[in-house]
Parts: sequence; C-alpha cells; structure tokens
Amino acid sequence: MSKTNPRLSSLVADLKSAARETDADVWSDVADRLEKPRRTHAEVNLGRIERYATEDETVVVPGKVLGSGSLRKEVTVAAVDFSNTAETKIQQVGETTTLEQAVQNNPEGADVRVIR
Repeated sequence: MSKTNPRLSSLVADLKSAARETDADVWSDVADRLEKPRRTHAEVNLGRIERYATEDETVVVPGKVLGSGSLRKEVTVAAVDFSNTAETKIQQVGETTTLEQAVQNNPEGADVRVIR
C-alpha cells in the first residue's frame, strides 16, 4: 500500500536513507510509524512533550502536535504537522521544525526523543 501524500512518501524515503547511512535507528523507527495508516499516527499534546522531554533536546512526533497543555522547556519540536495553537506556544519557549529539516540537521539522530 503506498501513500497518497507525496510529502509523506518523500519524508519516509529521506528518513530511511538517513537511517541507512548513519545507522540511526531513531529515523527508521519514525519512518516505520509514518508508513502505517494515518489514523495510527501520533497526536501529541504539548503537556505530554513537557512531561517527557528534557531541555535542549529535539523531540520528534511522528504525527501532529496539538496545543493542549503548556510547554516550559526549551526544546526543538519536529513533527509532520502542528496545530496553530501548538506552533505558537512552542515558539514562545523553543522552536518548531519540520521532520525533513530535523533529519537534514541531525542525520545521526543524536539527542532525539520520539514521543507518541
């Protein structure tokens, strides 16, 4: 079964090639999750990121970040998608980035935590 969303297809390909080139299991794990049906993709609230992330870490959400809860830690959040509220709240303390950008900036997957 192939993805109909071209962005997701190329993202999964990028994740897999980064995982192969650098042995970064974290990226192949995220790619595997994104290959599954969309209804199984993560929807993560800010409160959950606040609970599990540590300062200066890159948090990867294989799905969408929602704006419920608050975030006080300075983290970089990479996700497939953000709600407007979530994006605004994250940018007040940390930064948001696309998963594509996260893989480019950090192909080894160092200091990356996957939250789902």
